[in-house]
Amino acid sequence: MTRVSAFIDGFNLYHSINNDRFSRYKWLNFRKLIELFLRTSDTISDIYYFTALANWNRDKVERHKLFIRVLKFLGIKIVYGQFKKDSKPCEKCGNPHRTHTEKETDVNIAVTLFEHAILNSYDRAIILSGDSDQIPIIRTLKKHYKHKEIGILTPPGSHTKALIAVADFHHKIDEKHLSASRLPDEVVLAKGTVIKCPDSWK
Repeated sequence: MTRVSAFIDGFNLYHSINNDRFSRYKWLNFRKLIELFLRTSDTISDIYYFTALANWNRDKVERHKLFIRVLKFLGIKIVYGQFKKDSKPCEKCGNPHRTHTEKETDVNIAVTLFEHAILNSYDRAIILSGDSDQIPIIRTLKKHYKHKEIGILTPPGSHTKALIAVADFHHKIDEKHLSASRLPDEVVLAKGTVIKCPDSWK
């Protein structure tokens, strides 16, 4: 069997489906999604979900934490980055306004990929991201671990040819994959605990 580990860039995926067409697919079973792209000889070793909590927005954090509870129940490992306060000029008036920028995801993905390559925990790695910042990570990993395959799974709306070009294989997520992988509106965890999909994600 070929051991496969998946590395999910949570915010890259989130921003690709945060629209009227795809919003209901935020409530997603990542394990089932990854399984859709496996070969018959593949078996999942680990799935890592890289994310950060928007602590300035209580409602968003509560929805996110519910989702993370379900992911943990599915055996998915959570790797946290963080948001940092930033100031950017307004596009209309030019005055600075406060914003928040997500940090550490790219580094966390790189560190986790290399750590588990060193530990020989996988034979094939799938990076779910359409972010071209992953290019140097893939190039360096392939340089030092030529026997390992590194593939890209791109979210809807991602068209990063340069990223795809450095990978050993590539698959694109379509709506049919999202639909097949959506969690039920009510998920029953251990001991009968029920987690409900947030209303705004239905």
